[in-house]
Amino acid sequence: MKIRFTKMHGLGNDFVVLDAIHQDFVPTPAQARFLADRHFGVGCDQILVVEPAHAPGVDFRYRIFNADGGEVEQCGNGARCFVRFVHEQGLTTAREIRVETQAGPITLRLEADGQVAVDMGVPRFLPAEIPFDSPLTEMRDAVVQPLDVDGEQVDISVVSMGNPHAVQVVPDIDAAPVARLGPLIESHPRFPRRVNAGFMQIVDRHAIRLRVYERGAGETLACGTGACAAVVAGIRRGLLDSPVRVTTHGGDLSIVWNSAAGDTGTTNQTRQPVIMTGPATTVFTAEIELPSNLI
Repeated sequence: MKIRFTKMHGLGNDFVVLDAIHQDFVPTPAQARFLADRHFGVGCDQILVVEPAHAPGVDFRYRIFNADGGEVEQCGNGARCFVRFVHEQGLTTAREIRVETQAGPITLRLEADGQVAVDMGVPRFLPAEIPFDSPLTEMRDAVVQPLDVDGEQVDISVVSMGNPHAVQVVPDIDAAPVARLGPLIESHPRFPRRVNAGFMQIVDRHAIRLRVYERGAGETLACGTGACAAVVAGIRRGLLDSPVRVTTHGGDLSIVWNSAAGDTGTTNQTRQPVIMTGPATTVFTAEIELPSNLI
């Protein structure tokens, strides 16, 4: 089977984007792993699939598959690439679109300067919504929680941006044990659906540096939802003020979260959405023949 794809990236977080409107194809886990393989396939962190809308009030359906073949709820850098893709492919002329994800609808806007702003929705802190195995049914007073990682205590802030994140503050991300602790936190038994492990260095009240070990993909050059989660965690801990520049190995994102002062409650309806702004880049478009033994 031959399929057409576009290679894109958001700050080096790279994607294979598939138009499932004009071609009848959604990858199986084995096919997703092949496409993501950097030696035998195209190579990417995630596969993004553009489908027709399945629900009223949205323009498209947006599906995300990690490099390990598993389908996940949300991807912020991918969302920016999504809106650029549908414009470049002539699927829409609207500057602002609303798309359906597993985590719920999100709004994407292509700015005049080429940057893409994404309304990522409200952050969530209830253990059941993350999900996170916690003795607390509410996490109003648990902005920081200890996590035993192979006998070592790590202080984390847990938040969902449509997908789960565990954020810790480190003095220097260049020296942070991302390769050692990242996979242990990702697969920690207290996170039944695994988790993205964020390592955040505070630069000043409006700037951080960030590395993220992503669930199902390993460390990536940038993580959009991870940037949102880190800023939310930093503001809740009293370490940051909105807006915040997030510097990753792939480049910078701007994150805005105008949470009310002292807003550490659990009623999501009272919260403000997180707005992420950054670039999206198309690399090339091509075709690839999928091995016939992949199902």
